[in-house]
Amino acid sequence: MKEAPESLNFLEQIIEEDLAKGLPQNKLRFRFPPEPNGYLHIGHAASICLNFGLGERYNAPVNLRFDDTNPAKEEQEYVDAIKRDIQWLGFNWASECYSSDYFQQLYDWAVHLIKNDKAYVDGQSAETMAEQKGTPTSPGVPSPFRNQSVEENMDIFERMKKGEFQAGSYVLRAKIDMTSSNMLMRDPILYRIVNRPHHRTGSEWCIYPMYDWAHGESDYIEQVSHSLCTLEFKMHRELYDWFLDQIHDPALLRPKQREFARRNMSYTVMSKRKLLQLVQEKVVSGWDDPRMPTISGLRRRGYTPESIRKFSEVSGISKRDSVTDVSLLEFCIREDLNKTATRVMGVLDPVKLVITNYPEGKVEMLAMENNPEEDNSGTHEVPFSRELYIEREDFKEEAGSKFFRLTIGNEVRLKSAYIIKGESVVKDENGNILEIHCTADLDSRSGSGTEASQRRVKGTLHWVSIQHAIKAEVREYDRLFLDEAPDAHEDKNFMEFINPNSLNVVREAYLEPFLANAKMDDKFQFQRLGYFTLDKDSSDKNLIFNKTVGLRDSWGKQSSKPNQPQNQPKQSNQNQGQRNPLNEIQKISKKYTNLSGDKLSAARENILKLAESVPYEELEPLFNTAAKKVGTRIGVTLALRVLLSKGQERNEAIDAFLQKAAEDGNELLSEEAKSIL
Repeated sequence: MKEAPESLNFLEQIIEEDLAKGLPQNKLRFRFPPEPNGYLHIGHAASICLNFGLGERYNAPVNLRFDDTNPAKEEQEYVDAIKRDIQWLGFNWASECYSSDYFQQLYDWAVHLIKNDKAYVDGQSAETMAEQKGTPTSPGVPSPFRNQSVEENMDIFERMKKGEFQAGSYVLRAKIDMTSSNMLMRDPILYRIVNRPHHRTGSEWCIYPMYDWAHGESDYIEQVSHSLCTLEFKMHRELYDWFLDQIHDPALLRPKQREFARRNMSYTVMSKRKLLQLVQEKVVSGWDDPRMPTISGLRRRGYTPESIRKFSEVSGISKRDSVTDVSLLEFCIREDLNKTATRVMGVLDPVKLVITNYPEGKVEMLAMENNPEEDNSGTHEVPFSRELYIEREDFKEEAGSKFFRLTIGNEVRLKSAYIIKGESVVKDENGNILEIHCTADLDSRSGSGTEASQRRVKGTLHWVSIQHAIKAEVREYDRLFLDEAPDAHEDKNFMEFINPNSLNVVREAYLEPFLANAKMDDKFQFQRLGYFTLDKDSSDKNLIFNKTVGLRDSWGKQSSKPNQPQNQPKQSNQNQGQRNPLNEIQKISKKYTNLSGDKLSAARENILKLAESVPYEELEPLFNTAAKKVGTRIGVTLALRVLLSKGQERNEAIDAFLQKAAEDGNELLSEEAKSIL
């Protein structure tokens, strides 16, 4: 059994209670039961992580069962995609099952119901039966076929099975209670005629079981102990139990259905019908379009299994439906890629930069650290030459005091290279800048150990050598919808909220040559730009990179309300009570200078981890912390280290704070600051 029951979610508590009441642990069995009528999305990932996570926690088998009862909408393509996604997330199922495996057993049980006067064939139209159902406040009206003889019901049902009737001619209904307050109990349909071949059974069957009939009985056949469903099935539980009552053998385990809240996420839709509409109307390129919330789409965009599992863990399991902000998912992938992605350089909007005092024809191979967050990640070489590309937005002829990039007369550092100074520009007849001319401090090469190499300048720019750069296509993705809840408007169609700028294709980006050897599923941080991965459309002659996510939540800056902190991902409802990371850093920092050994190391690691979710805007006010509060200043320095590693640009405030900290008499503070400077 799982220890520390106080940490259990409500579903785990149910399982623990059942074990305490005598359920043998070797009888625990779970299942993930998708319908193969579309690709899995991030909402399904929550159920996958829940069921397979319980299997891992309790060392219990978990079946993958396809509830394939509707041949009109199901395809083998979806079966294959679902299996691929689950395996990619890192889970393995005990048995691969299909409701279609049980069609004969389900039919035999239906015959059993008919013979026990618990089911009857109804020949009315769907509209008439719907009218007879009544309303939640008024009882239903019995069908005129309700008291048909067992013999007549059996005769028609067998002829339905043989294919003698057209779809819609007859249905088989359970005889339960037309006055029940639960309308699902008012003689629900068990079987309908579908004149379509099934993707597994072909044309063997002309009648197919309804989901409610097949689902619970399939759980029973597989001896699933806990059938975990989303909240929309809560009203179905009474029907689930009634169906089991009719066929249950006391010698066998009886499944228990329990419900949890489904995963909803902002700025997207989760309905497979609506996702299919996006595909069919070519709003997206397919189910695996990187803008789609499908697991396949997220994978193609560059998300990792670890980030999706982390998102499911952080979002938690709830009894009430809530909406999780998509920025939490983006936070999880940033946190993961920051630790694992290789740092490289690429320029998406290039302008030529000429270092006039650098020797023509000279090429230097500079060492670039692969990942400062990963010990022993190694380095790779980047060629440096006289003519480079930099980002066009990284240069202004004239700029204000808050512009920390290249201007005429000011200095910046080229990443892992030299300090340069803007001197002049070359323009075309329309005034567009064609070239930027600058000079370099040739003694200032990073890592050379010279006094000049340790000079501090306000900004650092990424670059690529024109002579060595490789050309690539880069696809930048934004959110597919402009509205936070695109399908929540009664008076508008969700398609009206499509973001027309959700995809920006850069046809001629220039990348350092190291990326010529990139492989599928490799993860890269393009310095100062974001995280990228190779797309499946890529080839040796045409490299294509997808942008997974930016280094910071730029959307939050655009859409945040007044007085609302930016860059801080919203948690789902059950996580609202968590403490602010910056407050936690301050709390740890107050005792920092009194710690030593393992406790000091643990405190440092906790601060670095918390700093992952601290935005610069919240940290900067602490730069003015009083000199005597050394612990707090150490905490700020450690947090600043994390922000800078994630792409935060240097500015005067940062440099002033670090310089003052480096000169402090406290050795811990001074060493932390110097290691960043």
